[in-house]
Amino acid sequence: MPPSRAGDGAPAASALDWLATMVALVDARGCVRHANPALEAGLGLSQRQLLGHDLGQWLARPGPWHEALRQVGADEFSNTRFDSALRVRGAGDAPPLQVIVARTEDPDLLIVELLEIGQQTRQEREEHLLHQAQANKDLIRNLAHEIKNPLGGIRGAAQLLQMELDSRELQEYTRVIIHEVDRLQTLVDRLLAPHRRPHVVGDVNIHEVLERVRSVILAEFPKGLVVVRDYDASLPELRGDREQLIQAILNVAHNAALALDKRRAAGDARIVFTTRVARQVTLVKHRHKLALVLHITDNGPGVPEQIKDRMFFPLVSGRDGGSGLGLTLAQTFIQQHQGTIECESQPGLTDFRILLPLS
Repeated sequence: MPPSRAGDGAPAASALDWLATMVALVDARGCVRHANPALEAGLGLSQRQLLGHDLGQWLARPGPWHEALRQVGADEFSNTRFDSALRVRGAGDAPPLQVIVARTEDPDLLIVELLEIGQQTRQEREEHLLHQAQANKDLIRNLAHEIKNPLGGIRGAAQLLQMELDSRELQEYTRVIIHEVDRLQTLVDRLLAPHRRPHVVGDVNIHEVLERVRSVILAEFPKGLVVVRDYDASLPELRGDREQLIQAILNVAHNAALALDKRRAAGDARIVFTTRVARQVTLVKHRHKLALVLHITDNGPGVPEQIKDRMFFPLVSGRDGGSGLGLTLAQTFIQQHQGTIECESQPGLTDFRILLPLS
C-alpha cells in the first residue's frame, strides 16, 4: 500500500487512494482533509490545492451539500446523498454526479464519495462488450475451421474435373469454382489471422505508431484529406505489440478515410489523431494508475444508424464491398492489449476512443 498522502487527522486515508471513484475526507464544515487521486484528476487540482478548502465550491449545488453536512454531522442520518455536478474551470458541461456523505469512525471526519451517474452504466457496457467479443472470437474460430476443411476438397475436385473436361466453356465453370474457393480461403485466413500470430510484446512509442499510420493513409489518399496531429509529447512508452497496434489503428483510420469520400472530393476531409493521458482508469476489471487515451475523429457522415450497435461484429460493413473485418480485428488487437475501443458517432463527427494501460 502506498504511503499516506493524508492531511491532518487522516492516518488511514491512504486506503482511499486505491479507489476508482472520487473520494474525500472532510471536516464538519466541508473543508478537505484528504483527497484521493481520482478526485484530484476529476477536479484537475492537486491535493495541496484542495486541502483546507470547502469541497462545496466545486459542486454545482452547494445548498444540498451544506444540508447533507448538517444532517450527517448532527447524527440525523448515518449517510445521505444528492445529485449534483462538478464545476471545473474550462471543462464545459460537467457529467452528473451522485454525492454521498457518510460518517466515519473519526467523529471529526466525514467521508464524501462522488459517483458519476453514468459510471456504472459504462462498466456494465464494457463487461458486456468483452463477453460479446469473446463469443464472437469463439464463433469465428469454430466457423472458420468448419469452412476451411471442405474448401480444400472442393478445390481439389474442381481441379480434377477441369483436367477431364475438353470443353473450354465447361472449364470456365470449374475456374469460377476454384476462384471462389480461393476467395473464401483468403477470407477464412483473415478471420483466423489474429489467433495465429504470436503476441510480440516490447516498448512501443504510440506516436511512432500514429506517424506510420498517418503516412500510409496519406499515401493512399493524397488529395482532399488532412490528418491532424494533436499529441501529448509527455506520454511514456507502453508495452505492446507494435505491428498489432499499427494494424488496429490503421483499420480504424482507413475506414474513416473511406467514409470521407464526399469530403475528399470537396477538399475538406479531416482526420484527427489526439493522444492524452488519463489517471486511475479501470480497464478490463483492472485498475491502472496511467492509461493512454487515443481519439481518432473524422468529419464524415457518421456511422450508419442501422449498424451502430453491431459495428464491431464480424462481417458487418457500412459500405458496399467492405469485408466487415476491419473493426473486428481492431477490437481483437486492442483487447489483447487489455484495452478498450468505443465509438460515438453523429453526422459531421465520428470519434473512436481507444484506451490502453500505461502502468
